[in-house]
Amino acid sequence: MYARRFSDADAARRGGVWLEISRFLQRYVAATDAVLDLACDRGAFINNVRAAQRWAVDVRDVRDHLEPDVRFVRTDGRALLDHFDSETFDVVFMSNYLEHLESADAVIAQLKVVHQVLKPGGLVIILQPNIRLVGGSYWDFLDHKTALTEKSLEEATRAAGLVTEEIVARFLPYTTKSRFPQHRLLVRAYLRLRLVWYALGRQTLYIGRRPTSSRPRSVKRT
Repeated sequence: MYARRFSDADAARRGGVWLEISRFLQRYVAATDAVLDLACDRGAFINNVRAAQRWAVDVRDVRDHLEPDVRFVRTDGRALLDHFDSETFDVVFMSNYLEHLESADAVIAQLKVVHQVLKPGGLVIILQPNIRLVGGSYWDFLDHKTALTEKSLEEATRAAGLVTEEIVARFLPYTTKSRFPQHRLLVRAYLRLRLVWYALGRQTLYIGRRPTSSRPRSVKRT
């Protein structure tokens, strides 16, 4: 199914788009960080982000698509603790993944595992299609099982013990096959012009943190 959905030609086109997205998200990643790309697919994010340690996991063997210094573990995301110690990563990244889990409880369970593998103060970055903005097209993909909005996503992360730092409800278009600009320079311009996000954004950007204390924090919403 995934081979039909994402061809080699699509991967090449998406590579330029994701180079710019990864550069935009680099602001959340320090050069000294250990970063995990959970459900990495072909590594569109982890291949482009700069970090001291780059790790990727997926249920499929995708190592041939990853850069040589990206360390790959083939596993289900909820089994991370079978392969990594607690408090291993500074950043965990997920894109278009949580909607594939079978229930809200499974989403919370996955986020609890992310909480455990993050270092205290570590960040989780989530890109997530938002059913409130996408509408019925959310179900165009047979493997979409759990509907999430920015509010239910925040509720799930809170249940997992994460603290919300920032939510951008409208960030990216639903898919790279939609009206998202394809040329790298157009993608770069899109990411700089937040007003355009309000017109085309159907995916939510969530930034959360494993707390270092119980002190509450303010949330930035856009």
